[in-house]
Amino acid sequence: MTDQQPSPDNRPTAVVTGASSGIGAASARALAGEGFKVFCAARRLDRLTALAEEIDGVAVECDITDQAQVDALAQAVGGRCDVLLNNAGGALGQDPIETADVADWERMYQINVSGTLRVTQALLPAIEAAHGAVIFITSTAAETAYEGGGGYCGVKVAERYMAGSMRLELAGRPVRVCEVSPGMVHTEEFSLVRFGGDQTKADAVYSGVDAPLVAEDIAEAVRWIAVLPEHVNIDRLVIRPRAQASNWKVARSG
Repeated sequence: MTDQQPSPDNRPTAVVTGASSGIGAASARALAGEGFKVFCAARRLDRLTALAEEIDGVAVECDITDQAQVDALAQAVGGRCDVLLNNAGGALGQDPIETADVADWERMYQINVSGTLRVTQALLPAIEAAHGAVIFITSTAAETAYEGGGGYCGVKVAERYMAGSMRLELAGRPVRVCEVSPGMVHTEEFSLVRFGGDQTKADAVYSGVDAPLVAEDIAEAVRWIAVLPEHVNIDRLVIRPRAQASNWKVARSG
């Protein structure tokens, strides 16, 4: 955060993409608890409206793969953005390279990479004006490859290097570029979406795992980064549950 002039209602401004559920919704609540006016952006307006009412924020229907909707988001936010949380993303499928669905890979790239780029470009002038921060939610999928993860690992690596390149390109300018890399987080939708709505497969991801992370654990990291002094940059913060030693080494009971 910075000591420059806040938004007209005397609150610093945050934008959270993918705010309709999971890490995005939890982060919006955490930032609101720190006094931010949170612009909650996602495709599902009904969920956003309820969240915005709960935290005294602003709901903005936005598909980040649509440039016109991203431009409308930037216009709604205005000339100042203290924190941008690039959270919208996700995984589709877990097939090996041999049988992977090209359409799934293309969609993952559109959301995780191109969409994140669109939002970052659109809001960067307002972030710089606020001496603000861009926080990327990547994944431990960017740490190393794993079987069935080629597509998702690839897009999260691309997002990680977007953050890294941006940090170098903006060196000397008043913008913090930070990354949070979560491991196994049990949310209501991530694995369910990945497996096309197959609840059995989604539940199996967390089966026997003692205390996987929850969305609020990642939101706490986001909150902490957001309120640090503007000279403090958290290049990368990797967060896993104790039970997960790596992408492929997870302690399970039974």
